[in-house]
Amino acid sequence: MRLIVNGEEQDVSAATLSELLAQLDFEGHWLATAVNGELVHRTDRANRRLNDRDRIEILSPMKGG
Repeated sequence: MRLIVNGEEQDVSAATLSELLAQLDFEGHWLATAVNGELVHRTDRANRRLNDRDRIEILSPMKGG
């Protein structure tokens, strides 16, 4: 399936948002995720099915000052 992840097209085999995070090596409870502009809470990621051409945003905090 082709998804747009953080603005880049990617071919993935993940069927759910939680599977996608694992496939792309994103870990932690501190991530913020959205599918097609809609926030997806951590507790809902396992049930959030993905469709071809969905736009996924994965945000993580950055260190710095």
